[in-house]
Amino acid sequence: MRAVSLALILVSFLFSCTVSAQGATEYTGGMKVKLNEDGSKYFRIISWAQFWAQYNDDDTFNSFGNEESDLDFSIRRARVLMYAQLSKKFLILTHFGLNSQNALNLDPVGKSDSSQLFFHDVWGEWSISSDHAAGGGLHYWNGISRLNNQSTLNMLTLDNNRQSWATIGLSDQFARHMGIYLKGKFNRLQYRVSINEALNNSLDVNGIPGIDNATYNGRNILGSKAAGKNYAGYFDFQFLDQESNFLPYKVGSYLGGKRVFNIGAGFFHHPNGSVVLDNNGSFKGEDVTIFAVDAFYDAPLGKNGGALTAYATYQNNDYGNNFTLGQTYETGSMLYSHLGYLIPGQKEHLKFQPYVSISSRTIQALDDNATRYGVGSNLYLSGHHSKLTLEYSNTRYANLDAVHTVTLQAMIYL
Repeated sequence: MRAVSLALILVSFLFSCTVSAQGATEYTGGMKVKLNEDGSKYFRIISWAQFWAQYNDDDTFNSFGNEESDLDFSIRRARVLMYAQLSKKFLILTHFGLNSQNALNLDPVGKSDSSQLFFHDVWGEWSISSDHAAGGGLHYWNGISRLNNQSTLNMLTLDNNRQSWATIGLSDQFARHMGIYLKGKFNRLQYRVSINEALNNSLDVNGIPGIDNATYNGRNILGSKAAGKNYAGYFDFQFLDQESNFLPYKVGSYLGGKRVFNIGAGFFHHPNGSVVLDNNGSFKGEDVTIFAVDAFYDAPLGKNGGALTAYATYQNNDYGNNFTLGQTYETGSMLYSHLGYLIPGQKEHLKFQPYVSISSRTIQALDDNATRYGVGSNLYLSGHHSKLTLEYSNTRYANLDAVHTVTLQAMIYL
């Protein structure tokens, strides 16, 4: 109840504030450096950071039996992305940074694993025609759903729905696979498909398979020939304004800057990705197959600057028989949706956008469900380039007590 009370106080504070599109009107391309007079040769640098102050009532204790603090601070993301074109025929992109750095994983001299920068993306791309391209490297041209291709610069909600990043750390490095991809469009139908290597040292690398319980470490146990490759794709038909597919990162909210209505479907398939034991105690591979359908709507409402953002998806997860890992991954299904409204305001650089989100997951191994709902708001100081986000969430996993969390995020990106 303490968390609920705190959430109500903070939400009331934001409503008392007087309350643009993807960016702010004064933002005209950011750090883009032209390498010739007409700008056809260039490189562009994007940098962003998200700082969290988070309160939750999940009682935890340290190794000495003392209760941990309810309030914590962290850097949720700190990233730098650069892409360059010296010709319209090819592009190179690099993206590095760190995630979820806090007092528990800071290092006295910045040398621990969690303190280190690492590459999120490194890929090259070659144009096949004006509408189609192929590339390869450590890439983010993912399958399954829009949220599995979500940009972290312009989300409607505080953060992405975690289970929509359905393979993160299981077959990939932080939602990026090493492989090759093909992307493009046929009129209003956009597509992205890829063939990738599966991660060997997955989050479940030390999992012990059972006769009725799968573990996601097929490549490690069965070898790269049997379980080394996976396949993914996402396709969306764009009924209204067409979105850019120059980069893979899907926009969360255009803040009234576009009129978009898309219906999409996608998949991820990893042959022998998981392992179980047969009746003789020998290892047996099980295919990992995930598919989803989704719909996205984002459009201005009225003439005063209001806008509506809505998204819904159904996702089916088959990680193998009775698979679970933590409270994040499980064989089962998921329904997720969010809805937000940008409130019209007189001030150009101050916008308020309340939102709600809800998810419900089935868990095969437990014959039970997990639910999460969130209520929050964005306060835009300069579009997505400078904003504050406040969210209260309630998470319940199977028969465990619900966890109440309040998070305040400050974000800037250039």
